[in-house]
Amino acid sequence: MSRLGKKPISIPEKVKVEFKDKVLEVTGSGGKLLRMIVKGVGIKINKDNLVVEALGNLREHNMLHGLMRKLIANMIEGVERGFKKQLEMIGLGYKASIEDGKNLILAVGFSHLVTVPIPNTVKVTSALTPDKNTLITVAGIDKYKVGAFAAKIRAIKPPEPYKGFGIKYLEEVIIRKAGKAATGSGKK
Repeated sequence: MSRLGKKPISIPEKVKVEFKDKVLEVTGSGGKLLRMIVKGVGIKINKDNLVVEALGNLREHNMLHGLMRKLIANMIEGVERGFKKQLEMIGLGYKASIEDGKNLILAVGFSHLVTVPIPNTVKVTSALTPDKNTLITVAGIDKYKVGAFAAKIRAIKPPEPYKGFGIKYLEEVIIRKAGKAATGSGKK
């Protein structure tokens, strides 16, 4: 059995949790999330906490036990506080703008602008940092959808290792490589 799966999940006062017909519904100030609960995993809802339990001793039940617990904990955290990812664009002339709240327009050194449709499950903002770099913030209540959309933006122009130009996560550290000048300097 999963050690993390055994831990109860505390339910905040402002969050409402319902479980009917293998569907878990979590409602809070941020919105509402639904999740199908897989076969072999049970849920017990008490007044102020929720317990996920494996319904059998099969290997699949044990594997899904901890996974379902974490997914449910993310749902509760999402409707209460939400999730966000920040991406930084580093490069000369790299810009981002939002068109009608539906499309993210990126200028990242290509001969054309890149248009990325924004899903209705996330909110995207764009701002300039004090270093004159563009900061893109992706926020929402579903952790998976926020992370997936941020990864989709980053994949358009990943940071390169020589000068660090590209789109990177704000907290990401780019390991730099020495260029030709450093390798051909004659030092032995």
